[in-house]
Amino acid sequence: MSRDVDTKTWRGVLRVSIVCLILTGCQAIDPWQDRSTRRVEVIEAGEDAKDAERKEPEPEAAPRPSEQQRAKRQVAFPEEEYAALEKSGNASIAGRISLNTASGVKYGADTTISVAPVTTYSAEAAEMALAGKAVEPADPRAQAYTHRTRTDSRGYFELNGLPAGDFYVSGSIQPSPGARPRIIINQVSVGHGQTVRVDLTR
Repeated sequence: MSRDVDTKTWRGVLRVSIVCLILTGCQAIDPWQDRSTRRVEVIEAGEDAKDAERKEPEPEAAPRPSEQQRAKRQVAFPEEEYAALEKSGNASIAGRISLNTASGVKYGADTTISVAPVTTYSAEAAEMALAGKAVEPADPRAQAYTHRTRTDSRGYFELNGLPAGDFYVSGSIQPSPGARPRIIINQVSVGHGQTVRVDLTR
């Protein structure tokens, strides 16, 4: 039974939210956010600690980059550019997030999806994220313009109450246990009262 508990615990850790930075300029996603959980060890009744140590350990999650390892931003927060943006509206963005892996298509269940306006600030972060670089945290003022939601068990998501404009839609999926999360970003445009469907895949 302990192996079942370990498996469920590990799966739970992997489902922990991976989102809110890599696009950071748009305050999108950080694959390492909220993943500083302790590993739980369960010893079966009748076995001692030495027996437990001989068991093959669970794979460890990819380490979260330190602040020193994060790429520095070159674009300063553009106050006037953000001040001209609306924070809410009647538009919607819906879709599904997936990742093509060696074992087939993997859908992002219970993962965070971020929708952030396209600006010079967020564009720099998006470019770095797609290049595989972890970006330093964004200016807190950008958070007020970012909308977030979580996917269902099949990777579907929907965000309502968005203003019209151009947005980065982002999320991440871990291709396999212990692997580094893969960032997925799409740029979409939505008009007043429109609902745009996006296939967030990589």
